[in-house]
Amino acid sequence: MNVTLTVNGKSYTRDVEPRTLLVHFLREELLLTGTHVGCDTSQCGACTVHVNGDAVKSCTLLAVQASGMEVTTIEGIGTVADLHALQTGFWEEHGLQCGFCTPGMIMSSAELLRHTPNPTEDQIRHHLEGNLCRCTGYHNIVRAVQHAAGAMQGAGQAADD
Repeated sequence: MNVTLTVNGKSYTRDVEPRTLLVHFLREELLLTGTHVGCDTSQCGACTVHVNGDAVKSCTLLAVQASGMEVTTIEGIGTVADLHALQTGFWEEHGLQCGFCTPGMIMSSAELLRHTPNPTEDQIRHHLEGNLCRCTGYHNIVRAVQHAAGAMQGAGQAADD
């Protein structure tokens, strides 16, 4: 089937198997490997991307279902020269260890900050319940999101920027 979607601001058209998951389309067709495959059961959140602005576990969506939509991956929210506030927060607050869960954590957190610019610790923890981390114990991840929220408010930056 032919699929056309916009990923990180660029339009792509590809012929894909109807059963191709969005996560595999992103990784194998577009070579955007920041979106990770962690569990294949939608439990871990490592594959979280934004579809039309909403955080979605890309292992639960077929590429053909995303046709015509806008997808943002971890590669689309910041650059090495200009990190997103969440990426900086994870760096500054040591919110990662192995880094496998980090892209999904950041994408989920960006959605939270878009809707709740100054979240409490409980709100952050609740929003990240669908994202698993086997290394950090979450304390520094929460601090990273709080750091980003403060930085974004100070800069007048939206979570999608």
